[in-house]
Amino acid sequence: MRTLLLAATLLPMIACADAQPQDEAVGTDIAMTEWSVPWAASRPRDPIVDAAGTVWFVGQVSHYIGRLDPATGEFGRFELPAGAGPHNVIVGPDGSLWYAGNTAAHIGRMDPATGQITRFDMPAGARDPHTLIFAPTGHLWFTVQGDNQVGRLDPATGDVDLITPAGRSRPYGIIIAPDGTPWIAAFGTNKLLSIDPETLALTEHAIPRGDARPRRLVATSDGAIWYVDYAGGRLGRLDPASRQFREWDAPGGTGSRPYAMALDDSERIWFFETGSSPNRLVGFDPESGAFIAGGAPESGGGTVRHMVYDEASGALWFGTDTNTIGRAVVR
Repeated sequence: MRTLLLAATLLPMIACADAQPQDEAVGTDIAMTEWSVPWAASRPRDPIVDAAGTVWFVGQVSHYIGRLDPATGEFGRFELPAGAGPHNVIVGPDGSLWYAGNTAAHIGRMDPATGQITRFDMPAGARDPHTLIFAPTGHLWFTVQGDNQVGRLDPATGDVDLITPAGRSRPYGIIIAPDGTPWIAAFGTNKLLSIDPETLALTEHAIPRGDARPRRLVATSDGAIWYVDYAGGRLGRLDPASRQFREWDAPGGTGSRPYAMALDDSERIWFFETGSSPNRLVGFDPESGAFIAGGAPESGGGTVRHMVYDEASGALWFGTDTNTIGRAVVR
C-alpha cells in the first residue's frame, strides 16, 4: 500500500456573481414512497439500485448491508464485520457490492449472492473511509473525512494511494466528472477539490465566500460542477474552464441546510433541505433557473444524507434517520 502526500495547488480567488434570490419553488406532482426498515434505529442510508432493480443500503449503526425488493417490500440483511460502521455502499462494475467500513478502517467487497466479504484494510492515515465511487478506469475513489484524505484503491491489487489536501479540508462528497476527473467537496473549508487521475495532483477551487461549506456534488454533461453549501443555504455552480462561480439561494433560506444531492436524466438537480422538519426535497432546472418543490417524506426524514438517481425507475432513492428507505419518482 502506498501513501502519496501531494502539495495542494491553490487557485486564485475567483470572482463570483451574487447569489440569485428566488421566488418560492414551483410546485409539481412527485410521488414519494417510504418503506420502514425492520431493524429499529439502524440508520439506513445511501441506497443504491442494481441492474435487476434491487435496492441495497447500509445500516450505519447496526453494521449490516440491507436489501429491499421494491415490488414486494421484502427486506433481507447481510451482517458485516463487528463494528464496521458502514457509511456508504455502491455497486461495482461486476455487480458486487462495495461498502465503506467507516469505523473499522476498511473497504469491503461483498458478493450479493453469497454474502462473502473480501476486506481491504486501509493504510495508516485513512481510518475512516467515507464515500465511495468507481471511475471508468476501474479504480475505486473514496473520501476520508476525519483523517483528511482522498484515496484511490486498485481492486486488482489492493494498493491504496492517499492524497492529502491542505489544512483540515474534511473531504466529504465525491463524484467523477464526465471527463474522468474526481471532484470532492471539502466540507471543512470553502473549497472544491479536483484530482488529476493520472498524476494524482490535487487542485483547490475556492468558493469566494469564506464561510461556505460544500457537502455534496453533482456534475452536468457540460462539465459544470454543482454543489450544495450546507452552511449558507445555497446551490452553487463552478465552470472549471472559466473558473467562474455562480450561486442561488435555496428556497428554504440560509438555515435550509441542503445536504443529499443527485442529478436526474433530464439534468435537473435535486437536493434535500435538512434544516426543516420535515426535510424538503427541492429540484432545480439549470435551463430555466427555476426551483421545483418536490415535497417531503411522510416520516419527516430526520436528516437525508445521501441520494442517488436510478434511470430505470426514474426515481431518486434515499435513506432517512427516521429508519426508512425512500423513493421519489421525478420522471
